[in-house]
Amino acid sequence: MSKKEKIKPPRKPVLDRFPFTWFPFNLLRGMILFLQDLYKMARVHVQRSVRLQLMLTFAFCFGVSLTFYGISSALFGAVNKSTVIDYSQGMESIDSEARSLADRFLTPSRHSSGNETSDESTDDDSNEAGRSESGQAAVPQGSAAGGGMPTPNAGTAVPVPGANGQEPGSVPGVPAANPQGAPQPNQPNQPNIRQGENKQEDAERRKNFENTVKRLVTYNKLKIVITDLEGKVVFRSENAPETYVDVHSVIRNAMETRNRESDSRSEFSSFYPVTYNNQKAYLIVSGIPQPNISYHKGENPLSILASLAVFIFLFYFLTQRKMRYIEELASGLRIIATGNLDHRVVERSQDELGSLARDMNFMVTDLQRRIEEERRAEQLKNELITNVSHDLRTPLTLIMGYLRLLHDKNFETPEQAAGYVSIAYSKSEKLKGLIDDLFEFTKLSNHDVPLHKKGVVINEVLEQLLEEYVTLSEEQQLTLIRSLPQERLLVRIDVDKMIRVFENLLGNAIKYSPKPGVITFGMIRERGHVIIRISNKADALTRDELEQLFERFFRVDKARTSETGGSGLGLAIARSIVESHEGSIWAESENGEIHFYVKLKLAS
Repeated sequence: MSKKEKIKPPRKPVLDRFPFTWFPFNLLRGMILFLQDLYKMARVHVQRSVRLQLMLTFAFCFGVSLTFYGISSALFGAVNKSTVIDYSQGMESIDSEARSLADRFLTPSRHSSGNETSDESTDDDSNEAGRSESGQAAVPQGSAAGGGMPTPNAGTAVPVPGANGQEPGSVPGVPAANPQGAPQPNQPNQPNIRQGENKQEDAERRKNFENTVKRLVTYNKLKIVITDLEGKVVFRSENAPETYVDVHSVIRNAMETRNRESDSRSEFSSFYPVTYNNQKAYLIVSGIPQPNISYHKGENPLSILASLAVFIFLFYFLTQRKMRYIEELASGLRIIATGNLDHRVVERSQDELGSLARDMNFMVTDLQRRIEEERRAEQLKNELITNVSHDLRTPLTLIMGYLRLLHDKNFETPEQAAGYVSIAYSKSEKLKGLIDDLFEFTKLSNHDVPLHKKGVVINEVLEQLLEEYVTLSEEQQLTLIRSLPQERLLVRIDVDKMIRVFENLLGNAIKYSPKPGVITFGMIRERGHVIIRISNKADALTRDELEQLFERFFRVDKARTSETGGSGLGLAIARSIVESHEGSIWAESENGEIHFYVKLKLAS
């Protein structure tokens, strides 16, 4: 790296680049970190649960289908628009015009100046007149029949038109001026008109009333009539031909029109009780209400069908990957069921399906291991039967041969007969030793042999054993080199069984070492264990051969028999004994030597 090149420090997270200690910033930073952790935790939970994944997928598809339904409804609804005609606003317009006429022109306003007692007496007289008219109760003032709208006061004075005693030339329905300020004859309930009323104001009011009626007749096509309580028309507009009106029928029709649906085109009447020419009367405004036309989007089944199709397609598309994985697992299970134990399924997720794939692979691996162990056991059993049969038959054949010679007295001298007996006896001993080894190995393999463990100093036990093998080694032209530590190493072992292990190892070293040669016996302490090593010269062995050395009846040289190579159970028995002591035994081969290791746990 050149001098110009500099090592760039790792970039810090965005939130760590601001060394602020301001409380709001720290609070915001904590909230962001909390949301990040919450998101990560939720993501992990979703990744590990197929149920949550399906729920989120369903919610997403449902939301998209609802959105599509809204869009398609707007599109298809625009095509299938329906026309809606509503006359309610027209009725309200006619009613509003009637109320405006009653409030503005048929009810004169009261002035604050003048005799208040006169006003009150006028009201009382008017009410009394209403109660005494034909023995009937007057219609309540201030409410429209069926409409509930405000109406003019009953005590308001309205001059009678010219036909009924109004001044000539006055506009019908407009109050006329009274220059004397006194009640007119034949009008007992007429309120007192305040003196000093300006004739110019009366003329202006008459003109406004006339213009208002003309406007309503011309532009709104309304008919305006005023009737007394009997129904006799006392005022009418130019387009109203009636001279008599059935008040009860008008009220009934108006109520029925208000109560039924407002989508039918029919004449509508709005009426208000008023005081006209100091008499109770009814203002009736009739006309055809103007329709209000609106367009409503219609319903179309294609919107529902299309949104349902979108939901199904999206759900199928988003769950297709999981379904393919399920099919892959099922296919892998079928392949495994055919006996192909080398097949493995791919773990593609962390949810229940991924867990199922892992369990399947573990099951297949364990099943394959067990089948291989059973095959190996079957092979070993066959080899055991073959080797035992061979090893037992060979000495037994020799024993039977020499016994037959003795039985047939096929010998020349007694010394020769004694030699036959000696050979038969030695073969019998070898046969017994082979049977004993086989029996002991079987018991050790099945853990049927009880161990009598006790604490002993392994140094002393091995020293006594090695003293016995010094002379035997010298007879075989071998040198036994010992390397034992001075430290007393205490172990808990079954002494007899463990001596059998080292006797087998030393016996194999003496038997298979080239003569003359050297056998090395060493021991070291390693943490809480003691390791004993026995080494001798030997041909190089492969790793597989080293692993099979401790199998039953395994021989590196297949040409060896029980005559030259022993029973083939010594190392297998040694491994069973060591493993029963919770130790381990193994072999290594390097530089033309073979090393056997025994590792035992030190007593605490």
